[in-house]
Amino acid sequence: MTRAATLEAINCTACGAGLDILGGGRVTTHVCGYCGTELDALHGYRALRQFSDMPRPNTPFTLGMKGVIKGIEWTIIGTLGHREDYGGKTWEWVEHQLFSETHGYAWLTVEDGHLVYSRRLRGTPQGLWMSEYWVENAESAPTASYNGESYKYLQTTKSRLTFVEGEFTWSPTVGDVTTTISAMCLSGMLDFSETGTEREIYKSEYLPQAEVKKSFGLKSGDLKAHGVHALQPYKAGENTGFVAFVSGVAAACCLIIAITFISLPGYQVLAPTEIGLRALPRDVTFDLRDTDKLATIKISANVSNAWSYFEMELTDPEDVPVFEAGRTVEYYYGRQDGESWSEGNRSSSLTFRPPAPGTYTLTIDQPEAGIWGNGRNATAVTVSAREGQSSGMWLLLLAFGFGILSAVTYGKKFMHRARRWSHSDWSDD
Repeated sequence: MTRAATLEAINCTACGAGLDILGGGRVTTHVCGYCGTELDALHGYRALRQFSDMPRPNTPFTLGMKGVIKGIEWTIIGTLGHREDYGGKTWEWVEHQLFSETHGYAWLTVEDGHLVYSRRLRGTPQGLWMSEYWVENAESAPTASYNGESYKYLQTTKSRLTFVEGEFTWSPTVGDVTTTISAMCLSGMLDFSETGTEREIYKSEYLPQAEVKKSFGLKSGDLKAHGVHALQPYKAGENTGFVAFVSGVAAACCLIIAITFISLPGYQVLAPTEIGLRALPRDVTFDLRDTDKLATIKISANVSNAWSYFEMELTDPEDVPVFEAGRTVEYYYGRQDGESWSEGNRSSSLTFRPPAPGTYTLTIDQPEAGIWGNGRNATAVTVSAREGQSSGMWLLLLAFGFGILSAVTYGKKFMHRARRWSHSDWSDD
């Protein structure tokens, strides 16, 4: 039995309020939004029962609103409020029954400000079902195949109806509990829904938010999305791929050039010269000609489970101090738990840019030293110098910066995917 197709409005048989008739001929139930009475749409809208104390859910959509989804004009004819309580947390969302004279019925879900479109699957392949028993006993996340796509288990939801208003193709009851197993692929989600003895499968997909809101006449501030929805696709910027690729190439180029500069040996201007520690302080001279590049002074000492601190003062050809600096050389070793270990370095270096060509004088001294355990202090220090060297430090820093930019740009997609799957309640433990 169906109601009259020409019926456009009725008065609630319980409270007398005027109610618009929006849905098609398959509507069986109409719940009055004023008094909460369930009316039998197939038998003269007689009152069946009344739902009281229903908290109205937070949604900007109302009955009778029209909008376009996937090129089809839909009318909102019903509203359901859902609530799930688990582990001390509460989740709430709203489902709106949609009706199209050409495409029948569908659902518009509002969850954390995100809009999702769902339609019931008809003529599904035999065996396409994901049961709660399967999920609870599976060793790995269950998957289901549909239309050539593989859907991986996401979560199990047990929700309770808290609000009912408008027209529906069945008789919803406040307090009804629905168990839904959700499985997701890149393009959408399958919801295996079970209420009592009724089983249905829905295909859901994320909607273009701004486009749908505008179509239904909502203002930009009427609905604000929070977080990343499980179905929300990654939306890359217009130049994201270009920025990621170019910054990656730039990082590689800077790294190669930096390594090339660092590997340039320069020219030795002071051969390794050994000086006994008893002869310190001691002056060492060497000539520098290349003022466009860097020069390096290297010192080393034969410390063993000990350390030595050396002071160095360098003066230029005019006997003007270039710098005063100190360097520590130390080396420790031992054996612990059957394994040998060592740390420290018996050499150190100092790099500078010569202010002028000519003969430079290095004064070196050892004011402090120490030993550890049965260690042995140094008996001599070896000094050498090179010029014409290039520094790759700034290029290394630039390579690091470009690398971070490339990694972050590429990584946004993977981070977004991780946030989508963070909604999953599956655990491999």
